[in-house]
Amino acid sequence: MKFRLHFSAIFISFFFSTILIAQDFKALQYRTVGPERGGRVTTVTGTAMLPGTFYLGASGGGVWKTDDYGTTWNNISDGFFDTPSIGAIQVAVNDPNIVYAGTGSDGLRSNVISGKGVYKSIDAGKNWEHIGLRKAGQIGAVEIDPTNNQIVWVAAIGNAFGSNSERGIYKTLDGGQHWKKVLFISDKVGFADLELLPGNPNIVYAAAWKAERKPWTIISGGNKEEGGIYKSINGGKDWIKLENGLPKNIIGKIDLAVSPVNSSILYAVIEAPGKEGGLYKSVNQGKSFKQVSDNIGLVNRPFYYTNIELDPTNPDIVYSNANPLLKSVDGGKSWKRMSVPHGDNHDIWLNPNNPDLLIQCNDGGANVSHNGGKTWSTQFNQPTAELYQVEVDDQYPYWLYAGMQDNSSTIGVPSFPPSAIQNPGTGWIINSGGCETGPGVPKPGNHNIVYANCKGRFSVFDKRTGTEKSYYVGAANIYGHNPKDLKYRFQRVAPIHVSPHNPDVVYHGSQFLHKTVTDGLKWETISPDLTAFEADKQVISGSPITRDITGEEYYSTLYSIRESKLKEGLIWTGSNDGIISVTQDGGKTWKNVTPKKMPKGGRVESVEPSQFNPAKAYIAVDRHLLGDSKPYLYKTDNYGQSWELISTEANGIPSDFTTRVLREDPVREGLLYAGTEFGMFVSFNDGKSWQKFQQNLPVTPITDLKIFRGDLVLSTMGRGFWILDNITALRQQAINNLKDTPVLFKPDNTIRYRYPKVSSRAFPHYPRTSVIIDYYIPKGTKGGTQLEILNDKNESVVIIVSDKSQLKSTVTEVEDMNLSQTFRYVDTKLEDKEGLNRFRWNLRQKGAWSANENRSYKNGPMVAPGTYTAKLTVNGKTYEQSFEIVMDPRVIKQGMTKADIEQQIAMQQKVINLLSESNKLQSELESEVKKAKGNRLEKLKSTLKQLKNDKGAYPQQMLVSQISYLYYMISGADQLPGQEAENRYAELVKRVDTLKAEVEN
Repeated sequence: MKFRLHFSAIFISFFFSTILIAQDFKALQYRTVGPERGGRVTTVTGTAMLPGTFYLGASGGGVWKTDDYGTTWNNISDGFFDTPSIGAIQVAVNDPNIVYAGTGSDGLRSNVISGKGVYKSIDAGKNWEHIGLRKAGQIGAVEIDPTNNQIVWVAAIGNAFGSNSERGIYKTLDGGQHWKKVLFISDKVGFADLELLPGNPNIVYAAAWKAERKPWTIISGGNKEEGGIYKSINGGKDWIKLENGLPKNIIGKIDLAVSPVNSSILYAVIEAPGKEGGLYKSVNQGKSFKQVSDNIGLVNRPFYYTNIELDPTNPDIVYSNANPLLKSVDGGKSWKRMSVPHGDNHDIWLNPNNPDLLIQCNDGGANVSHNGGKTWSTQFNQPTAELYQVEVDDQYPYWLYAGMQDNSSTIGVPSFPPSAIQNPGTGWIINSGGCETGPGVPKPGNHNIVYANCKGRFSVFDKRTGTEKSYYVGAANIYGHNPKDLKYRFQRVAPIHVSPHNPDVVYHGSQFLHKTVTDGLKWETISPDLTAFEADKQVISGSPITRDITGEEYYSTLYSIRESKLKEGLIWTGSNDGIISVTQDGGKTWKNVTPKKMPKGGRVESVEPSQFNPAKAYIAVDRHLLGDSKPYLYKTDNYGQSWELISTEANGIPSDFTTRVLREDPVREGLLYAGTEFGMFVSFNDGKSWQKFQQNLPVTPITDLKIFRGDLVLSTMGRGFWILDNITALRQQAINNLKDTPVLFKPDNTIRYRYPKVSSRAFPHYPRTSVIIDYYIPKGTKGGTQLEILNDKNESVVIIVSDKSQLKSTVTEVEDMNLSQTFRYVDTKLEDKEGLNRFRWNLRQKGAWSANENRSYKNGPMVAPGTYTAKLTVNGKTYEQSFEIVMDPRVIKQGMTKADIEQQIAMQQKVINLLSESNKLQSELESEVKKAKGNRLEKLKSTLKQLKNDKGAYPQQMLVSQISYLYYMISGADQLPGQEAENRYAELVKRVDTLKAEVEN
C-alpha cells in the first residue's frame, strides 16, 4: 500500500528554563511497522461525481482517501491536522474538490481523542486549512448547503470529559471565515447530529445530547430539557422543539435521517429508557412521530454507536449502524443483520446514483461494496490500529506486541522481515493471546511464550501451538458488576510485568499486586489495596439510561507496574485513580508515595524506575478524563518522599498535551523520552527542559514506548507501531553542543542481517540492512562530504561521496575511474546539508567492474563481521569513529562461524575479479570490433559470441552470464561455497584464460 506524509510544523514555540540549543532532529526519521489493518473508523463519505472516491475519518488515525474504490488508502491529513480524531467529513454536492472535516470522534469511549475544530480543503484533500471552532470539542456532524458550499453547519457535542460553553449548533456563511452559534442549550448539552431538508436547506433538524464521560462512568442522556430534536425553518434564526410522539422524560443520544426522495419523511433513532428506545418516524417533517421499532440492536451502546442512514432512492430502506449492522426494507418495522468485515459499526454512505455502491465503517476500518453489501473491500490496507502498551521480545529480529483495540487478540509484528513471505503486510501480524486490551508480554528467554490479558483475565499463550492457558486471578467474570462488590477490580488494560531479575516472576494488577512464579498456576497477593478507592466512584457505569459495564470504567485499579532493574524487590505501582506506591522488600511492606501537590484522581499511565539510581523514579499522569489536559510528569530521587514536576508550563511541552508515557534511556543518564496525546518529546537534562521529537511521526497519541537494542519503539492510539532506528547519537554528549565544528557520531554496533526475499512494494517498507552513521555539518560549510569505511587492517573498503564532482578531485592515483582499484561511488543520500544528517551504509564492498558506469563496482558482497572505522571528511578535515559489525545470531545457530563467512567472501571476491576480467575483455573486444577487418574481425566476433548472450528470448547463457550465475549462487545466504562452486570456478577461469589467449594470438 502507499500513503503520504506531510511534514509541516504543528507545535508552538518553546521557552526553556535552562540554556539548551534546540536541535533539528529531522534527519532522525521514524518508520512504521504496521500492522497493515484498520482500526476504528467513525465516519465515511463519498461523492457522486467521482464514484471511486471515498474518505474515511478514523478515531485516532486522521483522514484517509481512496480513488480506487478502497483498493488503496492514502492519508491526507498528516501535517495539516492538530488532532487525528475525526468526527465528520462532508464533500460538497456540486464540487468534489470542496471537503470539510470536523474533528473529534463522536463515539465517546474513554480513549477518545479531543477534537480541535474544523478543517477545509479546496483541492480534494491535497491541502487543508483550519477554519475555526477549535474549542468545540467532539463534532457529531458537518453538513454543507447543497446550493452554496460556503454555507456549512456543524453539530458540536463538546468536551467529552467536562462542561464547556462551546457546545451547540454552528453555521458559517463564508466557508468558515466566520462562525455563528445558532443554537445553544447549556454547557452540558451538545448536539450529536443535524440534517438539512433536501430541496430546502433553510429547514434544519438538530439532535441535542447531554453527554459526558468520567473515569468511573458514562453519562448519556438527561431530562427532556437536556435532549431532544429541534427544528428551524429559517436557517437557524429560530428553533422549535419537536415533541409529539417522542419520549416524554429522559432522553439520550439521537441520530437523524431525512429521505432525499421524500422530504416529509424524517427518521430518528433514540436512546431512551426501556421500550421507549428505538426508531421513530415522522411523515410530516417532524410535526408528529410514531415509534416503528424498539429493537434493542438499534440502541446497543448508544454513546458509542447510534447512526442511521437511508437509501437515497427509497425511504423504506433504512440502515442502522450499531452492533450489529442492521437493514430494514419496510420502513424500520423489521430488521435483518448484514454481514460486514468487522463488528461495532459507526457510519455508512450510499452513492445517490447507485445505492449498491456504498462505503461502511466499523471498529476494523472502512470497507467498500459494489453490490449492496454482499461483498466488501479489504480492511488490510489502512494502518490505523489503536494500540495500548508496547512490549518487545528478545529474538532477532525482535517483534513488537500490544493490545489492539477492537481486535480479538493481542498482536505481534516484526521489526524487520523475519523470513521470506508472499504477502508481508498481512502475513506478519500474529495473534498472541488475550484480547483487544492486552497487554501481551513475551517471556524473556522464550519468545514463544506470551503472557496476555483480556480485561483482567490472565493467560499464557504459546505461539508454537496458537493456544493459551487461562489462569484468571479470582476466576470470576467481572462484567456487569458494581465494582464495590468485586473481590478483585481489574481494569480492561490490567497490567502485566515480568521481573527483570527472574523471567519466571510475573506481576499482575487488580487493586492489589499479584505475583506468580508458576506461569499463573498459583497466584500470591503481595500488597494491600494500592488505590484511593473512593466510595462515590464505585458505581454501576452508564447513566441515566444505558448500563455499560465492561471494566473500562472500573476505577481504583492498578494501571502500571515496574520493578527496578537495579534492586530486586523494589517495585513501583500506579493506579488509575492517582496513587503511586512503592515497596523495597518484594511486597512485604508498602508506602503510599503519591506527590502531595499533584491533583488527585489522575490515571498513572506509566511508572519508570531509574536505570541508574534505585532511589529515583519517574511517573506520567493523565488527567484528561477529568477535564484537565495538562501534562503531568514527575520525578523523585528519594524513593518518593518528595517529587518534582518536570512538565511545567514553560519548559517545552504544550499545556494541553496530556502525558501518556515517560521512559529513561538505559545508556545515557538524564536522557528522557515522553509520549503525549499529540506527539513525542525528548529531554537531555533530566526533564528540566523538553524539545519536540516528532520529525515525520504523525500526530496521534503515543500510548507507550520502549528503548530496545538502541531503537526507540512506539505504540500509538490510531497509527500502529513506529520505530526510530538507532538512537545512539542522542546518547553522545556532542548532540547538545553542535556549533561550528563537524561531528561524526560513533555508530552503534550493527547486526549483519540478510534481507529475505520480500516484495519491496509491500507495506510496511522495511529498510535494508545498514550501518547508520550520524554526522553534523556546521552552518556555512562548503564543499562536498566524503565517507570512507576502513576495515581492521586499515584498508579502504568503500568511499562514498556526496556529489559527482568529488570523484575526480578525490582520486589522484589514476585518472581513469573505470580502472580504479578503490571502490568509490556517489550517493546523494550522503548529504552535506548544514545540521544533523544520517547516512545508511549498506555493508557492501566492491563488486565487479561493468561498462555501465552506474553499475560498476556495485552489488559486492557484504563485509565480514569485525571492527570497522568510519572516516568522515568535511572541508578537508577528517573525523573517525570505530564500530562493530556482528554476526546474525540466527546464522550462528545454523552453525556458521566468522571464519566460514570470511571463506565465503574470499570465494566471492575471486568470482568478482573473474567477472570484472571478463566484463573488461568483452568491453575491449566490442570497442575493437568496430575498427577490425578481415580475419581479425571474424576472430573477435567468434570470441564475443562465447562471452556474451545473443539478443532475444531465452538465449543460451554464455561465459559472462555463467560467471554472474556462479556469483549469484554463492551470495544469497551466509554459506560455505561448496565443492561444486569451487570446481565450477576453476572451469570458468580456464575458459576465460583460453579466450584471452585466442584473441591475443
